[in-house]
Amino acid sequence: MSLKWVDVIDIAIELCEQYPDQDPLTISFPDLYEKVMGLDEFDDDPNRCGEKILEAIQAAWIEEQD
Repeated sequence: MSLKWVDVIDIAIELCEQYPDQDPLTISFPDLYEKVMGLDEFDDDPNRCGEKILEAIQAAWIEEQD
């Protein structure tokens, strides 16, 4: 299964698993973008991402950690 920008929850789960020591509350959007782009399952156009998507991923990541 490949992940797209719209797969916010699945991306957050992957980030939780790959970066267990990362605090999603303190990550910058450029760092978050790079981490998402680096996920093995991620396969989407890098230009289709905006701040709203990164905010949603960050919020989902925070939820997943709780």
